[in-house]
Amino acid sequence: MKLFGVWVVLAFAFAQLVTAFLDFNETELSFLEYLEYGASKINYNPLMVGLTLIHTAGAKGAVCLDGTLPGYHWHRGYGSGSNSWLIQLEGGGWCNNVRTCVYRKKTRRGSSMYMEKQIPFTGILSEKAEENPDFFNWNRVKLRYCDGASFTGDSQDKAAKLQFRGQRIWLAAMEDLMSKGMRHANQALLSGCSAGGLAAILHCDEFRNMFPRNIRVKCLADAGLFLDTVDVSGGRTLRSMYSGVVGLQGVQHNLPRICTNHLDPTSCFFPQNLISQIQTPLFILNAAYDSWQIQSSIAPPSADPHGYWHDCRLNHAKCSPSQIRFLQGFRTQMLNAIKGFAMSRRNGLFINSCFAHCQSERQDTWFADDSPEIRNKPIAIAVGDWYFDRAGVKSIDCPYPCDRTCHNLVFR
Repeated sequence: MKLFGVWVVLAFAFAQLVTAFLDFNETELSFLEYLEYGASKINYNPLMVGLTLIHTAGAKGAVCLDGTLPGYHWHRGYGSGSNSWLIQLEGGGWCNNVRTCVYRKKTRRGSSMYMEKQIPFTGILSEKAEENPDFFNWNRVKLRYCDGASFTGDSQDKAAKLQFRGQRIWLAAMEDLMSKGMRHANQALLSGCSAGGLAAILHCDEFRNMFPRNIRVKCLADAGLFLDTVDVSGGRTLRSMYSGVVGLQGVQHNLPRICTNHLDPTSCFFPQNLISQIQTPLFILNAAYDSWQIQSSIAPPSADPHGYWHDCRLNHAKCSPSQIRFLQGFRTQMLNAIKGFAMSRRNGLFINSCFAHCQSERQDTWFADDSPEIRNKPIAIAVGDWYFDRAGVKSIDCPYPCDRTCHNLVFR
């Protein structure tokens, strides 16, 4: 009996650990996808860029969850791009309660102590014209994500020794980069993937206002269109998580007032309630069947206790006809959410009917011989055409399974 009791305790502890991991941890695809998918499809050596800690951040209280300094990776621009700046906000989920934030602060998503000292710059961050035709010689910066609230929180939990300072990190990073030459920018692009894509939306107008009105400033949100949708059990898994994030981290004070003036703070953390009100030109790049949203918002294990969605969640080829119909309904919701946004000439869209997540940082999906296309135009060219006003871009794919250019993600 004693031995049985020990096993029960161990099983419970393991379940708690797994739950904590699932609660906090977005399927961290940007780097893992590069290793598992991008690198396997393209044989080349990516540029490795070192980590720079922001030493002025500490005095401003702009620190990671554990109190360590935040940081970024910067590859200097040259030639025609020497005064052009691309800021890429890293993604990596959120933490929505003390337990999951305590777990997170012992990872690279909550402490610079655990961050890689060098990371590969691929896709939109690549330095090669043949891989990144429009932004290869720009100043390209990847701001590391260590707060757990898409760079918007400003609070603390003294008892748990947690600092929720995402908004301060954002401001400290921008001030530091301004002092290093970004104040002389003649054009700028704020981008981000996943939770970083949401951050790019939330901070878009703020970023625009940091520069003179006569220079081109735009924003790109990759896989950041998280929908306030019903899961397979009829609940709202993502709304519940966002409510925890917003309440715990003091996010409400840093959300766009134009939204919080008429909606509750949690609703204003959902992009669908923000995008039509943003004044700065914004490009939304998203898979219509976003892999992370399928796994963690639409059909998470908590909403699927009997495992009916288990195989479909990991591999779309194993979805039943009724499950595909449910996912087609999700695509319809996404298209309805962007209707007002799409009416503005200044905005851009690339919604492809793929089972993917984060397509701008992976070389094989950003720009390669077989990268995804809509009407024969790959993502990199679509974004460049929109950014430089070469063409209007409002690309919306036909429904699954019509697109044969997708790099669909399959999980084991």
